[in-house]
Amino acid sequence: MAMTPLQQRRWHSFKRNRRGYWSLWIFSILFALSLIAELIANDQPILVQHQQQYYWPVLAEYTEADFGGEFELPADYRDPYLQELITDDGGWMLWPLIRFSYDTINYELDQPAPSPPTSTNWLGTDDQGRDVMARVIYGFRLSVLFAVVLTLASSVIGVCAGAVQGYYGGKIDLLFQRFIEIWSGLPVLFLLIILASLIKPNFWWLLGIMLLFSWMNLVDVVRAEFLRGRNLEYVRAARALGLSDGRIMYRHVLPNAMVATLTFMPFVFNGAIVTLTALDFLGFGLPPGSPSLGELVAQGKENLHAPWLGITAFLTLSIMLTLLIFIGEAVRDAFDPRKL
Repeated sequence: MAMTPLQQRRWHSFKRNRRGYWSLWIFSILFALSLIAELIANDQPILVQHQQQYYWPVLAEYTEADFGGEFELPADYRDPYLQELITDDGGWMLWPLIRFSYDTINYELDQPAPSPPTSTNWLGTDDQGRDVMARVIYGFRLSVLFAVVLTLASSVIGVCAGAVQGYYGGKIDLLFQRFIEIWSGLPVLFLLIILASLIKPNFWWLLGIMLLFSWMNLVDVVRAEFLRGRNLEYVRAARALGLSDGRIMYRHVLPNAMVATLTFMPFVFNGAIVTLTALDFLGFGLPPGSPSLGELVAQGKENLHAPWLGITAFLTLSIMLTLLIFIGEAVRDAFDPRKL
């Protein structure tokens, strides 16, 4: 679908911001690689050839008996016995670049965990013997997907709430504003900790808890746009022609409000990652064992004698958040009418 002249000008304005443009490319490549994390870091081979048959351990689960073993147990491809069964008759295994998943414990360490970086564990291991590089890859994916879902959901709720407030005004706007003032005055982090401690958190529970407070980020911006837009001439004309309020809001006022909304969304996205990391750092986030960047920060704090943990967590988070901030600045400039 061809872009309109206005969209083309915005795209060219975005590309002129070289810092934001290249940050988008770098972040997109990193995120795309994290989406295929199972093919990059895994404790199971990508492909196995045994007795002229092919097996895909990353897609299906096989038992030891499938490769000539004695037990109907899940195949442990790191076991020398199973490797010998596969390779004795000319079979082979195609391993990922990193032979560890985020929860794989390396029992063959030369020194107690956490162990420093080696040719086997590129970024070392954490205090449980798990590969740090694998946990960074999976943790990056989990953090970004969590932030994407939270940003989209909170934006939909925030835009709807701001649109209703700004378009109708009066008592509806007044009551909504008093509610938002009370709701935003609550100690959000403490409430998140309390709610997360009452239930066993998982991805969706944590998403729902954070959504209770994150939707307010865009309300004020959208409300201001609708307050301004509802009195414009073309909106009054549409109302005089008998168009419904919903149709006027969706087709005539919302497009203008979305400009301001889109400029704020990268920063909402950034805040979602920071909040998730903070909760994981405090131990009230994702379930134990999840590939969490916040847990890696906590491990760096608890294991000061293993500086590679803290350095890895710092570099991962700083690079991720810096790229997102640069992208957000470029998006903001692209939608600024003074720079088109």
